[in-house]
Amino acid sequence: MYDLEQLNQYNIILASKSPRRHFLLGELGIKFNVVANHEVDESYPEYLKAEAIPLYLAKLKAHYYKPLLAEKTILITADTIVWLNNELIGKPQDTNDAKTMLRKLSGQMHYVYTGVCIASPDKEMVFSAESKVFFRNLTGAEIDYYVSHYNPVDKAGAYGIQEWIGYIGVERIEGSYYNVMGLPVQELYSMLIHFVDRE
Repeated sequence: MYDLEQLNQYNIILASKSPRRHFLLGELGIKFNVVANHEVDESYPEYLKAEAIPLYLAKLKAHYYKPLLAEKTILITADTIVWLNNELIGKPQDTNDAKTMLRKLSGQMHYVYTGVCIASPDKEMVFSAESKVFFRNLTGAEIDYYVSHYNPVDKAGAYGIQEWIGYIGVERIEGSYYNVMGLPVQELYSMLIHFVDRE
């Protein structure tokens, strides 16, 4: 059977408010529904570092929704973080915080990690993706322009790679571009195929 046809026999649920994740999963040609009505406490143990953080949070989100799953249902949850100099750069609290974050990222290489959990009523699979993002030195005027025009307070690291700042500020990426957007779709597609093959 054609892989996409096999996937579309399942009720696939994406538990995410992110419009970037909605768009990327849709571009795979997968039929899915969005559920994002739970406010999950996204705290995590302090000893976790780097990719262990989004892996933990993706599993945590899945466990909130898993009791709702019926037969032939697959749940996808994900979490993305920016990791700079052994420090988590989360979502900014306001525009001033966003500017502070971008000044930290300016002229630096940072990691973007996404943790993904794929779950059904009786099993789950987790994986993570890593991308390295290299920013050139950004001027204060460029940071001010980006924050004032795009208001990136809902984004990890205070930027969207697909927006203006990505065009003018990112010198290169090592790894998945789509992971930096919030969902490593190539790996997710392969993992979903593997997941349903084990059903």
